[in-house]
Amino acid sequence: MNETSMQNKRAWEYRAYEFWNMRDGKPIEKADKIKKNPKACLKHHQKYFDDIEGLEIANPCGSNGRKAIPLALLGANVTIFDVSEENKQYAAELAYCAGVSIQYEICDFYDVDLSKYKSYFDIAYLEGGILHYFHNIDLFCTILHCIIKPNGELILSDFHPFRKIISEGRVGENAKLTGGNYFDDGIYKGNVAYKKYFPESEQQDFLDCSLRFYTLSEIINALIHAGFNILEFNEHPNWDDKKIPGEITIYATK
Repeated sequence: MNETSMQNKRAWEYRAYEFWNMRDGKPIEKADKIKKNPKACLKHHQKYFDDIEGLEIANPCGSNGRKAIPLALLGANVTIFDVSEENKQYAAELAYCAGVSIQYEICDFYDVDLSKYKSYFDIAYLEGGILHYFHNIDLFCTILHCIIKPNGELILSDFHPFRKIISEGRVGENAKLTGGNYFDDGIYKGNVAYKKYFPESEQQDFLDCSLRFYTLSEIINALIHAGFNILEFNEHPNWDDKKIPGEITIYATK
């Protein structure tokens, strides 16, 4: 695991389990909500998972299992790749409470065991905004391509790169265009995603993540160069301001 990944691992292993319990409720409470309608938990992406019984699905940076458990309830065999032991703890408890099993690999995605997972998965599902944790998007997409079976599918959902030029990733009452450089390719220190949910008096104890924010063309070209066939590209509104883009979804095949 390289130093960048170790930095992000340390950040995501500080009070993450506590945060998931605070935001999503105890695993038994979250599991009960998911079981009521697993497919609804997939939001924009429900149409890609109509018939997944018995399929192998990779969920890179699958965090606390909030997408893996619905997929498992729909009949898939799901493997999460994530660096955080605290994320794994919540996901494992969530799976147990939901009555399903998942595989959880604690590793840097760059270090995925290709002797085991090469051409292993029918689908790779990336959700929640993860690309900025990886500084080499070309290598990242190459590994993604490698773990998917021939004719397998990729569903990649991430934050819209428009966020690079707005404050706090959005435009609305409390945010505005920053005049930032959309084409900036620098590496930056940034807050772990849940730091802001804790009291200010405790926030000084949180560690920074190491982040690289990509343009839309960088994301699309990395997938093309890795060998993916992009079949669909969608933009979704920002959750707080529906007039601007907030997320993207790319559907591709190998």
